[in-house]
Amino acid sequence: MSRRPRREEIQENVNLCEYCSAKCCRYFALPIDTPKEPRDYDHMRWFLLHEHATVFVEEGEWFLLVHTDCNFLRKDNLCGIYEVRPNICRKYTTAKCEYEDHWVYEKYFETSEQVSEYAEVVLGSQGRQKSLRTAKPLTP
Repeated sequence: MSRRPRREEIQENVNLCEYCSAKCCRYFALPIDTPKEPRDYDHMRWFLLHEHATVFVEEGEWFLLVHTDCNFLRKDNLCGIYEVRPNICRKYTTAKCEYEDHWVYEKYFETSEQVSEYAEVVLGSQGRQKSLRTAKPLTP
């Protein structure tokens, strides 16, 4: 198996996507409010209780990241609806894409426990939850 060429090794007239693993089509990220109080951190904990979700901070902005493939991503990692793709896809360029896989985030949370620990540090005693457990509901 040959190695994937570096960005600078690909000729200008060649589509970078032809060499890529389509990382940009394997997730979506939505901005979320910067957490300020315990309730905000509890919402983030809830996000991370769901499969394929993480939270990250980039350039001071907080994002919910959902790791999921586009339904129209083909096996060759190209778009199956390229001619009628949504505007968000049309506006995306390879100029600053994730081809190199060298991304490091300011903060990255994968579990609700990480969020709880972070909230406790940031908020001090206000961020410390009395208990993460509640009584189970009664069953008839």
